[in-house]
Amino acid sequence: MRLTLSLLVFALIIPLTASAHGGKIVQRGLTPIISETKLLKEVGIKVLTDDEQLGVGYAVVTPAEAARLSAKAHDYRRCGGFEALPASTLWTTSLANNLFAELHARNAKNARFANFAGIEHRQMIESALAQVDEQNLKNWVQWFSSYPTRFNKAPTANDHVNALKLKIEEMIKAAGAKFPVTVDLITHTSTPQKSIRVSITGSQRPSEIVVIGGHMDSINAEWLPPSKLAPGADDNASGSSNLLEALRIMLTGNQPQRTIEVMFYAGEESGLLGSAEIAQTYKQKKADVIGVLQLDMTLFAGDGEFTLGSMTDYTSPFLRNLLVEVNRLYVKANIIESKCGYGCSDHASWYRQGYPTLMPFESTMEKMNHNLHTKNDVINSTSNFRHSAMFAKIALAFAMELGNSTIREQ
Repeated sequence: MRLTLSLLVFALIIPLTASAHGGKIVQRGLTPIISETKLLKEVGIKVLTDDEQLGVGYAVVTPAEAARLSAKAHDYRRCGGFEALPASTLWTTSLANNLFAELHARNAKNARFANFAGIEHRQMIESALAQVDEQNLKNWVQWFSSYPTRFNKAPTANDHVNALKLKIEEMIKAAGAKFPVTVDLITHTSTPQKSIRVSITGSQRPSEIVVIGGHMDSINAEWLPPSKLAPGADDNASGSSNLLEALRIMLTGNQPQRTIEVMFYAGEESGLLGSAEIAQTYKQKKADVIGVLQLDMTLFAGDGEFTLGSMTDYTSPFLRNLLVEVNRLYVKANIIESKCGYGCSDHASWYRQGYPTLMPFESTMEKMNHNLHTKNDVINSTSNFRHSAMFAKIALAFAMELGNSTIREQ
């Protein structure tokens, strides 16, 4: 989960390339951002341009302003609050307005959504969900959180990435999958850390893509040095582990009709860095992405076991409707609608590029785990692997339902 403090780390450690706003050059060390206008104004940050309907504004902030913005976001008990824009881009107010236009276009698609009639029970999904193993999840969370830090700017930024790629390749070999599966590392310009993509090629409509993803980096909000302990058990070893368990089960099943891609993103904690580049690349290539699921923090049952928060901002009613149907047929959880603010996790990168997104969360935002981004984000007495297993089932049902049907956002 992206906490606004994390961007301060990025600003302190890596000076930004000079960029332009309104015809002026942004000094090194400043960060161009998009945030909610209300938050920007409450902490006295100059809004260079904004969109009243969206309630989102563009600004360029100093590290001190970033810290104040972060503190105000936490006053509202929210995780996230702004998105760092690419340092390599000359960000002008007109480009920021184009970004607002992208959000309006995505919102317009949401407004046109008409509920589909529902989905039918599939025994193959029911059987697959029964294979989800809580101990596997715990083993994976222990493995991820055994790394002192998974910070995307640390000298060890790719240690766990390379190790995970090898483990996934071993998983594929052990499963003996009889259909094409590829694993590749994705290099980024905004962070030295790499993302991992696992692609299961569709048998009938391979150009149609279903994405399930989560970030695998971690951070300690005490910032410096980057070697400070950041075990990140809940944020986001938990979501990453859910994805790995879903992948394990899919590899032993039948080939999906659509292509399913499992993404492990780099640099989410420094401003959605890996997912932003990936989503932009997919949009430029006109990739036909049917839906994107984001799992970010699933281990803390803040509202009670088997109660989850469904984020309604910067997600799509098409997929929120699908979540309701999947839950009705298979999961049987209690769903509470919640909001996490602008750019709170990687789904926002895909949403901004026009793709339908979904983010089920461990709880409502008010009841989330507040040990995130500290050395205390470890497996402890509050870690609930029965609760977390529910999200592995959601990921599995999401991928198998969308991956073996013709339903899509109209």
